[in-house]
Amino acid sequence: MMNPQEIVLKVEAALAGAKVNVKDLTGTRDHFQVTVVSAQFEGKTLVARHRMMYEILHDSMEAQGGGIHALSLNTLAPGEAT
Repeated sequence: MMNPQEIVLKVEAALAGAKVNVKDLTGTRDHFQVTVVSAQFEGKTLVARHRMMYEILHDSMEAQGGGIHALSLNTLAPGEAT
């Protein structure tokens, strides 16, 4: 199981200045919706952004022995956030 705050800290450490919001979708601490607003996403495709996030959270994924079973990502550059 993962604590949502652990995800926030990992992403903030990897993407300086990022705004991160994590929702536990099921209450079981293994299905998360993660929204990240970061200047480091500027000019990157959606696939590139998601690859960045999976690289950051790789060791937290269930297949790697971590606690994340399902992950929904919303990755935005600052100008795209509403």
